[in-house]
Amino acid sequence: MLTAADVIQALTGARPEQAALHRVVITEGTVDSRQAISGAMFVAMPGENVNGHDYVEHAFSRGASCALVQQDLNSSLPVLDLRNGWNPHGAENLDGPFCLRVENTLKALQQTARFWREQMDVQVVGITGSVGKSTTKELVAEVLGQRYRTLKNKGNLNNEIGLPLTLLSLTPGHERAVLEMGFYVPGEIALLCELARPLVGLLTNVGTVHAERAGDQEMIARGKAELVQALPPDGWAILNYDDPWIKPMNSQTRARVFYYGLDPAADLWADNVEGLGLEGIRFRLHYHGEVLHLRVPLIGRHSVHTALRAAAVGLLDGLTWQEIVEGLRSASTQLRLIAVRSEKGALLLDDTYNASPESMLAALNLLDEMVGRKVAVLGDMLELGRYEWRGHEMVGIRAAEVAQVLVTVGERGRMIAAAACLAGLPAEMITECETSEQAIEVLQRSLRAEDVVLVKGSHGMHMERIVAALEYR
Repeated sequence: MLTAADVIQALTGARPEQAALHRVVITEGTVDSRQAISGAMFVAMPGENVNGHDYVEHAFSRGASCALVQQDLNSSLPVLDLRNGWNPHGAENLDGPFCLRVENTLKALQQTARFWREQMDVQVVGITGSVGKSTTKELVAEVLGQRYRTLKNKGNLNNEIGLPLTLLSLTPGHERAVLEMGFYVPGEIALLCELARPLVGLLTNVGTVHAERAGDQEMIARGKAELVQALPPDGWAILNYDDPWIKPMNSQTRARVFYYGLDPAADLWADNVEGLGLEGIRFRLHYHGEVLHLRVPLIGRHSVHTALRAAAVGLLDGLTWQEIVEGLRSASTQLRLIAVRSEKGALLLDDTYNASPESMLAALNLLDEMVGRKVAVLGDMLELGRYEWRGHEMVGIRAAEVAQVLVTVGERGRMIAAAACLAGLPAEMITECETSEQAIEVLQRSLRAEDVVLVKGSHGMHMERIVAALEYR
């Protein structure tokens, strides 16, 4: 387990001799004092609206054993100053929680994570892409977990803060780590790879999500390619053969390349894909002349790519087909879409975590597989930048093909409504709302027992309020 002595060594290069520092075991790292647990290291991060230094004592009250700080504190807490290297003064009689003073807490967190990962004999799988990272991470971890003790990011801790926090949870008992890597700016994934040192890099797709911050698709593709560029020659780059941005990345890596997709030219491919609604998907899998008929509890036909990714990682790691299939069929795989009933009996498909054109289209494809009157409740997709109009237009066209009723939420939702109307959905079956509250009123009046209702939009649209208001309790 990570100790305070390890942290000091990581930050100064000197290993302290004081026994007390070796006894302080760090169970995990956190930047949120409300989430501090016994033995946690609290990393005080200054921010625009909230300064973590104001919550150091709160983190200690919840059981944190130490804290990284970069500012003076208005308290009598013991502080070991590491800015000029290791000085044992003040460390002889530590009794209780203490602070480690550094120049920059974010850089100190990253430096500690890099050091700790280097001590661990663990194989890392890095996963990035515009859509499907989290579900892929969960399923890959399920597959590898059939044989190995596997660590994965909690939730979406996939950035320059979250990934280092995840690395602090590594122990000598871990054999594999599955790490989701997010991308907002050039160089971010390169930094995450420097910290995590992945042996396997898996790319899902290149879409338009976060284009407002990350740039156009070409810029996004270059950012995602930082993962395959960081892989060692004995590693594996697992690439989506069906994605025109990812397929050519084989020329940007020193690692061996493994393709997955729906094309028979891929190393691992699938056909006869059948959506079974909320019962999952059925498909035929092909690998080096072998053919397997599989049914897995992943929702929507698009999820066949998620299954292929997880199977690819398992195959390259030497798992048996039995282990891979058991992992794919695991009931504990976390899915963001939740199905609940309304008071009138309508089936609500809650996919409100976030939205991009790609994930919206995938959700509409799932709605298309369902039986009943199909109602699409779609909100704004944020941060699309130059793709804003085209993204909403594509979604509107597909909504007209799938849904009998369309309710849009937000200013950009009007683009979806306009495109759906032009694509042939009768105007009287389209309702435009400015807020989620207005959409709730519309749906409470109009829903029927036989309806299947997809609710989806960007997180900032608070579409989850619609499901919460309609759900039967």
